[in-house]
Amino acid sequence: MRKKIIEVSSLRKFMESKNFQRVSLKKINSNHFELKAKVNGVKGNFILDTGASNSCIGSDSIAHFNLDVAESEVKAAGAGATNMFTQIAEGYTLDIGDWRQKKADFVVFDLQHVNEALQTANADAVNGIIGADVLKKSRAVIDYGRNCLYLKT
Repeated sequence: MRKKIIEVSSLRKFMESKNFQRVSLKKINSNHFELKAKVNGVKGNFILDTGASNSCIGSDSIAHFNLDVAESEVKAAGAGATNMFTQIAEGYTLDIGDWRQKKADFVVFDLQHVNEALQTANADAVNGIIGADVLKKSRAVIDYGRNCLYLKT
């Protein structure tokens, strides 16, 4: 069986030939990757977190993104906080670069602890987190060497 060898320098061409959209990532002082995304056509700042099972929006950004939220029985945990009250926002458009998810759901909860940690590292606050749900749905590939993300259209 003949194997294809892909040179690192041609990764972008290969991914784009397979209909993946390239999105630039910005490495911030906390060593997270930050990206710009739109929810309902409204721009926001997000961190990329492969360990977050769900994409999240901070409760202080509900009005910013014009979200209708419903109560949730799920409790959130992470980044040093546990058993946090959550809400759910269902069925919104999510645009990351040229990639779009038409019916994206977000867990909504207080991201103050996340933003405090970011600010301690001299990084800007974020509106939310892009998690593994989006990464899995988009068949995402992260190029850590070139600080970019590929999302399948």
